[in-house]
Formats: sequence, structure tokens, C-alpha cells
Amino acid sequence: MIANTEQKNLIKTARITGLWYLMMAITGILGFMVFHSQIFVSGNPEQTLTNLVELDSTARIRLLLEFGIVISQALTAVWFFKLFKDNYEWEAWTLGIWGMVNALAIMISAISIASAIGIANSEVSAMEDKVLLIQVFQNIISNAWGIGGLFFGLWLFPMGYIVIKSKRLPVWLGRIIILGGIGYLISTVIHYAGIDFSFNRFLTLPATIGEFWMIGYLLIFGIRPSNK
Repeated sequence: MIANTEQKNLIKTARITGLWYLMMAITGILGFMVFHSQIFVSGNPEQTLTNLVELDSTARIRLLLEFGIVISQALTAVWFFKLFKDNYEWEAWTLGIWGMVNALAIMISAISIASAIGIANSEVSAMEDKVLLIQVFQNIISNAWGIGGLFFGLWLFPMGYIVIKSKRLPVWLGRIIILGGIGYLISTVIHYAGIDFSFNRFLTLPATIGEFWMIGYLLIFGIRPSNK
């Protein structure tokens, strides 16, 4: 009876973890992949400044979505820790801490987006000064996400390891997640090493597959009973 109650509580925790993970995915897709390019034009701070002024409501939606990513990433990390801490304490701490670093990286991006919106709508009269500042913040946003790829990959290692070791989720899910973590690390290093590799973006594909598989499994099945 006690074991049955504990399993039900773990399934509940797993599904809440899945909900936060899903929220992170939704806000990430909308914020970074849908709204971001509508405001921030790579290599063109002048057009970005114009967009920030003329599309102010869209820019603020982009900022709010970044808030959503930060919050949901942090809560996903906390709930993963809660889910795994009893049997895999060291790995759960690593997963939680590295997940929080992800949230901090995105927070730097959020601060820069907010600063860019503020500069665009400020009383600074010199257009050249505004353009220069927008360019600086645009680079910070890009690099917060780019260099953040190191920890976007690292937090997948303890996640995948726990999945494989515990066997309370599909073993192949854990393997794909670890492969995705490796892909993130290699992709980030290749990009910042200045290597022209046309298939670089495909290196993170296993991470995308693994993370959506993880979300679906947590929401639908929760977590399997322990075999111990």
C-alpha cells in the first residue's frame, strides 16, 4: 500500500515535470523561433531599432516569452531534482544545477532584450548611439543563447544517465538524450571555433527528439515502478 502511494506521488511529480518542460518548449519555440526574427534582424541593428520602435507590442511579447522560458526552465530543473533525488541524489543535483545555469543564460538574454526595448524608446537623440547600443545588446542576446548551448547540452547528460540507470523510463530515450547533449556541445564548439560546417544545426536534432519524447512520456506515462 505504501509502495503504491509512493508510485502515485512519483507519477504526479513526473507529470508536473512534463508540464513545465512542455511550457519551456512552447515558450522557446514561440519566443526564439517565431517572434525573435520579427524584431531582431541579424547583422542589421538599424532595422532592429526600427522594429523595436514600430513593433513595440511584438517586441514586448518577445520579452514576455523570454520570461516564460526562464521561469519554466528553472521550474523544470527543480521538478526533475524532486523526481530523481531519492534514488539518484548526486545526479539529480547535477541535473538541477545545470538546468538552473540554462535559466541564467536565458535571463541574460531577457535582460538584453529589455534593455534594447528601453534604448529604442529612450530620449537619446543621436541615432548612431542608439544603433550602436542595439547592436551590443543584439550580440549579447545571440551569444547568451549560443554559448548557453554548452549547458543546454550538459544538463542532458545526467538526465540521460538517470533514465538509463534507473530503467524507469525507456532506455533508448536516455541514450538519445545523451547523444543530444553531445551534439549540443560539439555544435557550440564548432560554431565558436569559426568552422564552416553546413550540417552544424543537425547536431542538436537528437536533443530535440529526446526532449519531446521525454515530455510526452512524462505527461502520458509518468514514471515506471522501481524494479528494486
